[in-house]
Amino acid sequence: MAFLSLNNISKNYGATAAVRELSLEVERGEFFGLLGPSGCGKTTTLRMIAGLELPDAGRIELDGRDLTQLSPERRGFGMVFQNYALFPHLNVFENVAFGLRARKRPAAEVSSKVADALALVQLPGYEKRRVEELSGGQQQRVAIARAIVIEPLLLLFDEPLSNLDVALREETRRELRELVKRLGLTAIYVTHDQDEAFALCDRIGVMSGGRLLQTGTPRELYERPQSLGVARFLGRNNFIEAMRLSKQHDAHGEFKTLAGGHTLYVPVSAEDLGPINKPAVLSIRPEHISITQGASFPADNVLRATVREVNFAGATTTVRLDADGLQLEALVLRLVGLAPGDSCMVGLPPGRINILKAEG
Repeated sequence: MAFLSLNNISKNYGATAAVRELSLEVERGEFFGLLGPSGCGKTTTLRMIAGLELPDAGRIELDGRDLTQLSPERRGFGMVFQNYALFPHLNVFENVAFGLRARKRPAAEVSSKVADALALVQLPGYEKRRVEELSGGQQQRVAIARAIVIEPLLLLFDEPLSNLDVALREETRRELRELVKRLGLTAIYVTHDQDEAFALCDRIGVMSGGRLLQTGTPRELYERPQSLGVARFLGRNNFIEAMRLSKQHDAHGEFKTLAGGHTLYVPVSAEDLGPINKPAVLSIRPEHISITQGASFPADNVLRATVREVNFAGATTTVRLDADGLQLEALVLRLVGLAPGDSCMVGLPPGRINILKAEG
């Protein structure tokens, strides 16, 4: 049984559907991410888990217990907000102690737990500081300390690093993942930043338009997006419109590109195959495309192309290519001797090509 289960939850604001029939499971001790663009429903989902919003339909369960109608204070969750939500009139100690005092813990226990929590976020000795005296990074650490001090069953993060500068954000996310793992906490982290989600999370659910499009590890999502929506959101991709020519029982799908009329072969499973002679969208990452000026690759999916543009970017070089009207982009570590106007051979490894669903 999953530790946290969301079963077909939906939330509407008037005529607007913020979350639509969303189901997911989070395991105990997992660092789970909700990733998607602004307005996709990820924060609304988090707020329903926290109890700050009630779903219009569906159930939320924790360890088999129905939480759907339970008030936030009875759920025992810790939450870190985007703006930290610290109390400006209270010092650091009182901010961190707030949840413990609300639970009427003894004074000695409050002092001990606050000191331990501040030590965990590397702010020992800051108890008497005023919030306004702290930097943004320090305020964020206080907010995390306040969330973990109550020893929450579940830790919820709503884009807590978005107000930090780039260098501090990268440093803090490393420390945050280490802290959550060291304490053995279960966490759900909302973000629109792919790099942040990949660096922090064990698994990620990608959302768009209130729906959960795909769930998987960072590597699974990056290398095997299942839909056009996921592939578009997760970094650079070459999208190739094509017609499927192969029959249902063929182990390799045969596709003819609409631009250039090239034949491409792609390993397929039964669920990948759409109707014959119907449009499909294929995708391949720029770094998976190979380029050579020599003889043809001894493999399928080798096209002759012309170099349109070469953009050097230090460690990598982006090469834009034209294969008889099929526009492709390749990302290479080393490029020797190729310049705009040159001819070359381009390899699209069959195992690196994805067949995408239209929805999303």
